[in-house]
Amino acid sequence: MARDEQLKERWELVVEKLSNQFADGDRLDLDSIIYLIGVQELGQIHREYKKDHKLDLMHIAICKVLTPYGFYEFDYVDDEGWPHYKVLAQLPHLKAGEQSVLMKEAIVNYFVETEYIK
Repeated sequence: MARDEQLKERWELVVEKLSNQFADGDRLDLDSIIYLIGVQELGQIHREYKKDHKLDLMHIAICKVLTPYGFYEFDYVDDEGWPHYKVLAQLPHLKAGEQSVLMKEAIVNYFVETEYIK
């Protein structure tokens, strides 16, 4: 199976499972999935977040999923339990479509690693 086709199938599986689990079957978009990963990584699931914290959660998720690509490295957890990452390398300048593919690939790999999907 071609790499692109496998990524597409795995991405659809992630979207379907998360949508059924968290959105009553409504289809989640990329940003929503990034947000869910941030909440998972923070570990404070039963809490309401203000707008600025939602952006911070998305930042945590992006750092986490791009760590295996060498862009970030986990640094520490602060007194409030929020993880912090160091920038190791600047993200390359990508077109919107390329950026989306990179994030989808990184998210799929995250869910494979966590054994949410196979």
